[in-house]
Amino acid sequence: MASKLYVGNMSYSTTQDQIRTLFAQAGEVTEVTLINDRDTGRPKGFGFVQMATEEGAREAIKRFNGQTVDSRALTVSEARPREERSGGFGGGSRDYSNNRRNRF
Repeated sequence: MASKLYVGNMSYSTTQDQIRTLFAQAGEVTEVTLINDRDTGRPKGFGFVQMATEEGAREAIKRFNGQTVDSRALTVSEARPREERSGGFGGGSRDYSNNRRNRF
């Protein structure tokens, strides 16, 4: 098990300090990252907590998965690697030169 945890279903008003203080009850916290929308800067309601040890991470999952913080039941689990995403808009070729038929 890794020591990096996913924390979801957070209230948009939950702060890094609140999460650090909470998770410190399970063990040493080395990093807290709350994710914000890159366009608006607003919180997205999830983040990541890096625990110093795997034992601390296991304890945090046991203690805090489902615990209510700011009227929201947290989802706490082992963080998974980020999946590769396509470029959007359906992918495919960007060559538009042959997209029109001759009409002459």
